[in-house]
Amino acid sequence: MADREEQFKNALVGKKIPVLILDPKWHKLFSKTGTTDEIKELEGKLQVVLKRQGKLNNENKELKRIKNNLMDEIVGHMDGIETNTNAQTEKKLDENKRLINEVNEKLEKNEDELMELPREIDQINKELMIKTMDLCYEKLQANTSEIEEIAAWIREVRVSLKKNILKKQNKEVNNAELYGFMHDIFGHDVMELFDMKYEPTLPSLKKSENEKTTE
Repeated sequence: MADREEQFKNALVGKKIPVLILDPKWHKLFSKTGTTDEIKELEGKLQVVLKRQGKLNNENKELKRIKNNLMDEIVGHMDGIETNTNAQTEKKLDENKRLINEVNEKLEKNEDELMELPREIDQINKELMIKTMDLCYEKLQANTSEIEEIAAWIREVRVSLKKNILKKQNKEVNNAELYGFMHDIFGHDVMELFDMKYEPTLPSLKKSENEKTTE
């Protein structure tokens, strides 16, 4: 298994793999194969990282909105300063600048983390793909082995069935010929007497005899 996983990893180098847990077909796979603890663990890790990525993106949108509002306030106060400078206005400007700096620091921190998350997502996703492929190939091999066993059984049954059909046909021909010889030797009346005794087990022969008498 280790060798196969290494082969998968080598094959995936430089390949862009879609995020598996976002694909409904990936989830449907496990209705055919079942799942494993390793796959569930990797799926959970990937969900956490994706949620973190989504949270940071939403947080950045909100931070940028706040920054724009603060910038608009600064521009408005700057217009006021030209005509009427006071301590309260300057204090408000300083506060806005401080908040903008905090927003910028938070944005920078978030952007740094967002730069790393795609690599982490890709790494977990590829591990998840390898485990999924490994599980699917094991199931395919198990199914193939069972298919071959069933196919061999079917071949044996077909041969046996063909032999038994020929055997049945030979016995039917033998019975018909035997009954015909008896009828020719012993005659109709004698055969009628014996048919009364054997009729329950030889219905097809009685029918054959009746057909002969009507010819």
